[in-house]
Amino acid sequence: MTVQLTIGKLAAATGVGIETIRYYERRRILPKPGRLSFRCRVYGHESRLQLKFIKNAQTLGFTPAYWKS
Repeated sequence: MTVQLTIGKLAAATGVGIETIRYYERRRILPKPGRLSFRCRVYGHESRLQLKFIKNAQTLGFTPAYWKS
């Protein structure tokens, strides 16, 4: 069974804002999510882990400039 989270549920689960998630997608820090038939973004468990990693890196002083250029 795969985990499917909407952008709102992913934001709530990770403590990251919706606009921040979209920003990470535009910067290609997060891969583009799949979409349901009604164009709703769906994220898997891997996206959740990646966002938690990013938040941990930020607490250590890293910024998105370090991850991708």
